[in-house]
Amino acid sequence: MPAGWPEDALEVGRIVEAWGLKGWIRVQPYAEPADALLGAKRWYLKPADTLARQVVALPATVLDIGEVREHGDGLVATSAAIADRTAAESFRGARIFVARSSFPATGEDEFYWADLIGLEVVNRDQAVLGRVTGLIDTGPQSVLRILGGESAEEILIPFVSAYVDSVDIATRRIVVDWGHDY
Repeated sequence: MPAGWPEDALEVGRIVEAWGLKGWIRVQPYAEPADALLGAKRWYLKPADTLARQVVALPATVLDIGEVREHGDGLVATSAAIADRTAAESFRGARIFVARSSFPATGEDEFYWADLIGLEVVNRDQAVLGRVTGLIDTGPQSVLRILGGESAEEILIPFVSAYVDSVDIATRRIVVDWGHDY
């Protein structure tokens, strides 16, 4: 991480383009709802990872956000560091990171995907199925992607109470009702 960045910074969106004439930016959040972006007053930026075009050096790597609000299918935001549309254009494609510690608290039995990735998954017999490598959003539910157990194949488990018995962030473990042969 660059100097001055929080150790728990997580990528939560990207700047799509300039919005309007007064230095606002349009943002594509990676989560719905975009509470992490809406609640954070400081965004940490990195240039876009792309081979298709030259990335302009960002004029700043930290943005103190003045205002952010929902607009259409994304967000729009402003910062004192962005004076006009030309300045806003220089941020196009930037990846936005926010300190995980600034995320809003979750409710009971609610989890951020970032907190689930890396957790060990065991079944009721305590057989290790692997670790969560990511999640898939299918609309009605999320699906855990698990690798690294006895099987070399990826295991997909719906993240619903019918299959997930418990999630313990402190011990970094998820217990599921799932067999190796499912």
